[in-house]
Amino acid sequence: MQNPDQHPRQLPEWADPGVPADVLDAQGLSRRGLLQRAGLFGAGFLGASALGGAAPALAADTKVSAGDRDVPPPTYAYLVGDHHVHTVYSNDAKYTLSQQAMRAAQFGLDWMAYTEHSHVGHRDIGAELERAEIATARAENPRMLIFQGLEWYIPAAEHATVLVAPGANEASVLREFERRWDGRLNNWTEGAAGNPATADNEAKAVEAVRWLAEQKRAGVIDDALLLANHPARLGIDSPHELRNWRDADPSLFVGMEGAPGAQGAALPGWRGSNSVRGEYENSPTSQSWAGYPAAAYVTYGGFDWMTATVGGMWDAMLAEGKLFSITSNSDSHRTVFDTWANGSYPAGKTFESTGKLPDPVQTSSPQPGSDFWPGQFSRTHVGVSGYGYRQVMDGLRAGRVWVDHGQLIDGLDVWAVSDRQDLEPVTLGGRLRVRRGDRMSLYVTVTTASRPNFHGVLPQLAHVDVIRGAVTGPAADRDSWRAPDTRVVERVDVTGRTGTYTLRVQLRKLESSFYLRLRGSDGRRHGVGLLGADIDPAGPLAGVRGDDDPWLDTWFYSNPIFVDVG
Repeated sequence: MQNPDQHPRQLPEWADPGVPADVLDAQGLSRRGLLQRAGLFGAGFLGASALGGAAPALAADTKVSAGDRDVPPPTYAYLVGDHHVHTVYSNDAKYTLSQQAMRAAQFGLDWMAYTEHSHVGHRDIGAELERAEIATARAENPRMLIFQGLEWYIPAAEHATVLVAPGANEASVLREFERRWDGRLNNWTEGAAGNPATADNEAKAVEAVRWLAEQKRAGVIDDALLLANHPARLGIDSPHELRNWRDADPSLFVGMEGAPGAQGAALPGWRGSNSVRGEYENSPTSQSWAGYPAAAYVTYGGFDWMTATVGGMWDAMLAEGKLFSITSNSDSHRTVFDTWANGSYPAGKTFESTGKLPDPVQTSSPQPGSDFWPGQFSRTHVGVSGYGYRQVMDGLRAGRVWVDHGQLIDGLDVWAVSDRQDLEPVTLGGRLRVRRGDRMSLYVTVTTASRPNFHGVLPQLAHVDVIRGAVTGPAADRDSWRAPDTRVVERVDVTGRTGTYTLRVQLRKLESSFYLRLRGSDGRRHGVGLLGADIDPAGPLAGVRGDDDPWLDTWFYSNPIFVDVG
């Protein structure tokens, strides 16, 4: 399917050998070095962006030891992006597409997605208008991949990002999806007047996932992905709903936001004494799933309770042996300390009649807001072997993903390798298949921050935590949110280490299947995890309401690697 934007795409500056090294900043140089070590530098990286892509080249100097052999690890370039950004085509946002794209480029993004809220005005008018503006944004930003997406009101639940690959039908399929399946537009949200029973609403969500999958199978669109947004914010995404969405099509509904946007909400003195990072400022209601504890309704180190709780909801899904990815993004509507204000509609015009907000106007004073610009604070890193839309989508689907806040680190490469001669190493999202009694090693290569972040501080990683969970198979209770056999098994102090270094964790006499995932932080705020010190002795903490500067409590998280023992 042809991309409707016919303008030639260019490599990001750090990936383009035609851009001299002396014009790159420290992080650009760092990313170029990572790309060169992966053997993907230059025209070959862009040339691999056709559908299907090329296999990643293996750098000769990155071999590791496994038993009595040297093994080159899987190598990918990690593209930085944000799948949840709003513009004047959302009725509660503020910025133009050009403003958001300009800021995303300023803060180093390689890809981004405009995901406007479902709304009558958007469905009837805005989606098609937006398509034309996105084509312009792609032409103006040839070094960035720009998706048109949608923020879907899931029937009976929260929101989700809907992404489709660029093509002739991208806007029409999004618009039809919005018309057919949006919970708000179709009165399928919980508590709506005259809405059907919860089970009926939930069934609509599953039907919607399958409908979108059928559009891909029929060739109407080339590809599509779904990700649950801010899943614990209202407590209305129940465990069985998350499982139902994933199981409706695991290649389509691939994960959730591990950390929500609105990370500036609790900056000291900014919004109020009750403010929480992510705007997680809610209490359970009659529409919330009753099995969630009160602790689920706030963020921890800026991350959603489902992700931050070792042995919690995310781990319960991973314990089934099924991949479910996490991301982090800006959810950018209104940026903290920004002085732009919404413009005024012409007489007699509304969002419903125009499909968009008036362009913003500049003022002389900061306006209300909770967000950061795309890439300014939250980043999702996706491992690819070529530069293109499908490569980003394939990387998200495969789970080659790690996320960070505050530019905590420049790079993270993770792979697992068995001592057996016949097994190749695997990276994030992958599966290493070994025999009972085998030995294996987990390698973690960290590239530390090479420049001050966008708060003016050089981030310093303090520790890397290895989290291990047993794979126990399909959940007997689809409303279970506990993974009792998951815990932090190693905490490596890396205080003061700089540059690029590799950690090795050895595992011996493997007896049953499990997964491994990673996290780390600047070490400034941590304490006993929500499920006890024997599970997580030094995990993220809930922020102090109204006084939780996100730049002073930054974390990274990685997707898992599964180890199948048989």
